[in-house]
Amino acid sequence: MKKTDIKGLSLDELKAQVIAERTNSQNLKFAHSISPLENPLKIKESRKQIARLNTEIRNREIALNSQNAK
Repeated sequence: MKKTDIKGLSLDELKAQVIAERTNSQNLKFAHSISPLENPLKIKESRKQIARLNTEIRNREIALNSQNAK
């Protein structure tokens, strides 16, 4: 998912996407511990995707709080 795709999502969709990505990340870690993944970099990409989503959520919360403070 690209940055422009992430910015197009609503706050609820972002939170749902974080939950889905965390589940995916856990599944990848479990699968990798049982038998090596074909591409272990998927775990790293999953972590980065979670960070991107959380960053966007936090940016929106900050923007909302700054608007309410005015």
